[in-house]
Amino acid sequence: MEDVVIRKYDEVRDREGVESFERKCEVGPSGKTSLLTDSMGDPMCRIRHSPSSVMLVAEVRGREGEIVGVVRGCIRTVTCGRKVPRNGRSGCEESDNKPVPVFTKAAYILGLRVSPSYRRKGIGLKLVTRLELWFRDSGAEYAYMATDRHNEASLGLFTRRLDYIKFRTPTVLVHPVHAHRLRLPSGVRILRLSSSDAESLYRSNLSTVDFFPRDIDAVLSNKLTLGTFLAVPSSSVTDFASFSAAPPQSWAALSVWNAGDVYKLQVKGLPRAKLAVARASRLLDRFLPWLRIPSVPEISRPFGGLFLYGLTGEGPNSAALMRGLCRWAHNLGRQRGAGVVVAEVAFCEPLREGVPHWARMSFDDMWCIKRLSGGEGYSDGEVGDWTKSPPGTSIFVDPREV
Repeated sequence: MEDVVIRKYDEVRDREGVESFERKCEVGPSGKTSLLTDSMGDPMCRIRHSPSSVMLVAEVRGREGEIVGVVRGCIRTVTCGRKVPRNGRSGCEESDNKPVPVFTKAAYILGLRVSPSYRRKGIGLKLVTRLELWFRDSGAEYAYMATDRHNEASLGLFTRRLDYIKFRTPTVLVHPVHAHRLRLPSGVRILRLSSSDAESLYRSNLSTVDFFPRDIDAVLSNKLTLGTFLAVPSSSVTDFASFSAAPPQSWAALSVWNAGDVYKLQVKGLPRAKLAVARASRLLDRFLPWLRIPSVPEISRPFGGLFLYGLTGEGPNSAALMRGLCRWAHNLGRQRGAGVVVAEVAFCEPLREGVPHWARMSFDDMWCIKRLSGGEGYSDGEVGDWTKSPPGTSIFVDPREV
């Protein structure tokens, strides 16, 4: 085997080579989805917004610096459980027995690619092993990755050779953006929240959910967040101040991340018949929008999407209110030329039924995790290993990692 060197990505030296390499790779549950960099040709686009990140490349010696593999990693401080203070002594400002979050430094692995002609030669293993060394040196306590649950090659590498365990099984829900606007439910008022109000809402309701980021304020104030929206019955509150003072029985909220400004996707190899049907649906939807035909976006060409994160709510009508928010996000995506609206939710998420999606475009994810050092993980007040904790009803998916 030719000598392959694993090293850090050099933006000046490697940018063109990595971009060319990744355009040839296939990802996604179908195996025919190409992940493209953004319009500026930036291979770091998916990790630039994380507080700490690195990209490694596998280079063949003596072949003019040919790139045959890449991997990215980023580290965040996230919630790994919760603890209930005894007698109200939590060590923080709160004085009641409300659970408080316990944080850990978690490292996320993404964008692992190896050139088809160099697979099954241990390059992927070398890339991840070197990345784990960087994680440990940076103080990360856990490392995790996500892949389609049917990706046997990836799961085999991580679970059999790298000692990761299967951890969570969220679902990626995908809805196409049609040419026509979706009608919002009657009796629903949608309020746009400031980033500070959104932070207050999330810290009050999601701070003990697995993977909730300690720096949620940085996510909400990021230029890629198009806004945080709160849905309430139209006969109830009129602003966030009145909502905070007396929340209605049912409400729902989410934030919208403009993933299309980070990278584009493209589905290749679709049969001509399917392409023709999809094109006909778009034409009918464009010229006869009142028919409200569920058209299919032009996914055979590069397209972007909106990612919905921070899904939360309470009350018996919260799912219906969430459905209204998702329609609102769809219409926002229509204005911005997005091809799809995507949300990733826990398998048992109560609000899941309120997220519109197409089953054929959606898929189940598999998150695998590994403990790198002896950090603290709490579950319902018990100290222990986070990798062994049972799944909760919700999970926070950071949009910086999609």
